[in-house]
Amino acid sequence: MDFRQDPRFSEFVPFESKLWLSSPTMHGQEQHWVDDAIRTNWVSTVGANINEIEKEVARYVGCGYAVALTCGTAALHLATKLAGERLYGQARPDRGTLAGKRVFCSDVTFDASINPVAYEDGEAVFIDTERDTWNMDPAALEKAFELYPDTRLIVLAHLYGTPAKMAEIRRIADAHGALIVEDAAESLGAKYRLNGKWVETGALGDFNCISFNGNKIITGSSGGMFLTDSREDAEKVRKWSTQSRENAPWYQHEEIGYNYRISNIVAGVVRGQLPWLDQHIAQKKAIYERYLEGFKGLPVTMNPYDAESSEPNYWLSCLLIDREAMAPHVRGERDALYKHEHGKSSPTEILDALQAFNAEGRPIWKPMHMQPIYRSNAFVTAEGTGRGRSNAYIQGEGLDVGADLFARGLCLPSDNKMTAEQQDVVIKIVSACFD
Repeated sequence: MDFRQDPRFSEFVPFESKLWLSSPTMHGQEQHWVDDAIRTNWVSTVGANINEIEKEVARYVGCGYAVALTCGTAALHLATKLAGERLYGQARPDRGTLAGKRVFCSDVTFDASINPVAYEDGEAVFIDTERDTWNMDPAALEKAFELYPDTRLIVLAHLYGTPAKMAEIRRIADAHGALIVEDAAESLGAKYRLNGKWVETGALGDFNCISFNGNKIITGSSGGMFLTDSREDAEKVRKWSTQSRENAPWYQHEEIGYNYRISNIVAGVVRGQLPWLDQHIAQKKAIYERYLEGFKGLPVTMNPYDAESSEPNYWLSCLLIDREAMAPHVRGERDALYKHEHGKSSPTEILDALQAFNAEGRPIWKPMHMQPIYRSNAFVTAEGTGRGRSNAYIQGEGLDVGADLFARGLCLPSDNKMTAEQQDVVIKIVSACFD
């Protein structure tokens, strides 16, 4: 479809500069700390920038210790490895700490949350999503413990910067003696009310991780952190991240190690970004609220959150098309087909329209249980097992909230450098898709 020739879009011209989903926002201080690292010759995996961001993030989040690493995935890997060792003991060098063990995992998330389970030879069991926050469904998690009562680890992600229902999930985990790896990669600065107190995401699990990837609310171009209240855990992760060197005058190793420590140069970018975190959150919130107001009257809703128990960081603003307003839309493994109908639209039509006018969007994360690599893994909904639910002789379909969100949802341009006027155009383009 040529949207620029379509009468519905005749009033629009492409943006001169691309409107990004979420791009880095630099302020100048980043250059100062990068230059300082170079000027002082601290350009390795030690230096003042690393020390400072560990202290600043631990203070902001309200945890005892932070260990800065190359990326959020590295943090998730070492958190998952540490959880496995805590539960099942130290593994042989040729085996992961989760070998032969199941792990309950968020289903609607990026695969960086889940892959560390495989790194450690574990088996991910995907837990369906609930509609109130688009995060792990406590009812499905409870059902999963009924099906797999020997499971002792949960890997949970806060989707698009919105906290999960941590009070319920923590209660269930404690009742079953399970530990929680918290993936707060997308939610730095978001808060959740737990036991009457506001707690930052990144301090809600037993082992906690954040990311400084280029598209995150605070970036170092790369980078991530492991967060904990345990000095012993912090020291273990720091050791693992520097190739597990023992205290000897030569290279000596008793454990498998990794080259996961952050560079002092990358840490300099993060150091320059951190003072702007609260401002970035405020800008993202304003974008979310402008979309919320601008879409009134359209057959859509925004990504939800529990206003009484949580305060998101609004990292990405997302849209969900009402079922009755979905035009025909079919996805293959890499491509999608759709047909426009008056008063209706589809995620791919909206994304194609935005792209035609130089604005970036993205589909909702494809659920992990639908990914080719994980299609043989167990999937649990609030009704029980989510696999093998179709039946030619029985009407109806099994519950699968994540698949429904993927079918009807998309992420909107959410860059905090986007002006209100530019966002108004995005809103009009989306609206025109329903004409």
